[in-house]
Amino acid sequence: MPELPEVETVRRGLALKMTGRRIVHAELRRQDLRRPFPPMLAQRLTGASIGALGRRGKYILIELDADGTLLLHLGMSGRITAGPGGAPYERHDHVVLTLDDGTVVRFNDARRFGLLDYMRRGEESAHPLLAGMGPEPLEPGFDGRYLAAKLAGKMTPIKAALLDQKIVAGLGNIYVCEALYRAGLSPSRLAATVTGARAGKLAGAIKAVLGDAIEAGGSSLRDYVQADGELGYFQHHWAVYGREGEPCPGCACAEGVHRIVQSGRSTFFCAKKQR
Repeated sequence: MPELPEVETVRRGLALKMTGRRIVHAELRRQDLRRPFPPMLAQRLTGASIGALGRRGKYILIELDADGTLLLHLGMSGRITAGPGGAPYERHDHVVLTLDDGTVVRFNDARRFGLLDYMRRGEESAHPLLAGMGPEPLEPGFDGRYLAAKLAGKMTPIKAALLDQKIVAGLGNIYVCEALYRAGLSPSRLAATVTGARAGKLAGAIKAVLGDAIEAGGSSLRDYVQADGELGYFQHHWAVYGREGEPCPGCACAEGVHRIVQSGRSTFFCAKKQR
């Protein structure tokens, strides 16, 4: 599933094409994705003026007219692109928006785990999918002091704690593995033991790896593409994720990258460097 860097990359690309434009036609080519579309969604979208595009965790928020917000989640296989019209529909183009300059925005989702929802402006923090979500890791308030306070008393592995969206928004399996490697922390370390300098180093590693990934356009796995259809390339800079048995970058260990399973997910790490 796309994580914060992929969603942020898509948001930035869409903002260049959509902000300030008007939707002249909205076509919903099925009635639902992960959940049914809101009633009258096509009618609400048609004719709407598009304002700013924001992001909360792994969700994109699109301002519509003066009082509406469209909530978008890519799911596991979703990809949304914006480009010139004229191309024939692809099989899984389930939502198609035509803008007033001829740009066509397509939401393609083979597995249909993505979603679209509509809400009134100002109600975002109360939406069931957004309520209680932790801070954005790239914002100033996310630092070692915050992280240590949220992890205090948590007797779960640090990797599981970082995947909890109530602690920090937008992180997923790939970037948690990469951040823990940069911070030198074992994914099995108890979250409660990440305090003081350790917490500060981890917060810095999270910010750094997310920033690097956004600069690279995210990591392209399976269906993910940027808003212009191009692939991201941060997967070529992974230190540990998906590299079981390969040498650890900057490490002299003989065994290379290890893989274990935590809560049903693969975790990649260096047993020598990460403690």
